[in-house]
Amino acid sequence: MRTLKLAYRDNDRTPVIFCIKEMAQRHYNLDVEVIQIKATKEYEAALFDGSCDVIIEHLEYLYPAAAQGKKVTMFCAPSLGRGLELVVPDYLEGVEELRGKTLAVRSSGRPHALMLWLRMMGLEKEVKILMIKDNEVGRWGQWRKVTNGECIATFMSALYLPDALSAGLKILTVPDIPVVAHYAQACLSKFSRGQSELLREYVKAVIHALCLMTHRRDEALEIVRREPMKLMKIEDTNELERQFDCIVKGLQVKPYPTPQAIANTYEIATAEFGPANLNPLVLWDLHWVKELDDEGFIDDLIEQMRP
Repeated sequence: MRTLKLAYRDNDRTPVIFCIKEMAQRHYNLDVEVIQIKATKEYEAALFDGSCDVIIEHLEYLYPAAAQGKKVTMFCAPSLGRGLELVVPDYLEGVEELRGKTLAVRSSGRPHALMLWLRMMGLEKEVKILMIKDNEVGRWGQWRKVTNGECIATFMSALYLPDALSAGLKILTVPDIPVVAHYAQACLSKFSRGQSELLREYVKAVIHALCLMTHRRDEALEIVRREPMKLMKIEDTNELERQFDCIVKGLQVKPYPTPQAIANTYEIATAEFGPANLNPLVLWDLHWVKELDDEGFIDDLIEQMRP
């Protein structure tokens, strides 16, 4: 059985990752070796030092790396939204009420995306920003700055909403900002050239996993209740299912990016890492996805898996 080393950082990603691993082994004679690299510096070095073949989250640093001459290939985009919810006090009814107020922003996890959202909503110069680290309030605990009155709102991962809602806050439905989000993947260009057939089979496994999670919830949950549930430190199956459904809500089975998602992600990358001075499209190679799509592989898989 062939092997591909897949690196990730955050255990919140493991439901998708372990469904990919299972589909790869079950259907495509491929062993996906899952490697967690928690430290950002080591994670960002992993493709270049040979620690892994493919990464599945946080691709932004690859734009400045490419500008410096590193040859990298992005090849799949299963999610095109930040997937965050705007959490506000119960009395607040619309985004216009944010004007002149302060938004609590998590300092990690691409905070510039929220600046793009403010721009999209016409609020870029109308809302103050308070950057808050997780170590001050707990992971995704910026909502505490809303309950204590320091801020009027914050964006949160849907995975961490229950405590905020229990504290009396609510979700205000707003448009999402298009970005190349969770589960996007990349490898070195020399790997994509030298292992093109292997990568094609891996992309099949990725699409198969996305289709399984989207259309065969119970079967996917059987996988997620094993190693991912332990890694996510979830003990209650109802909570696991809630988080699983939050993840699935943001998935697209045909993992193409869009021009706007690529453009926004490139802006986020340059805001965080500095100007890259390149066309962001040069990093993308979607021919594996397109071939499978043109051959009917994806549509056939969807048809087979639909209830």
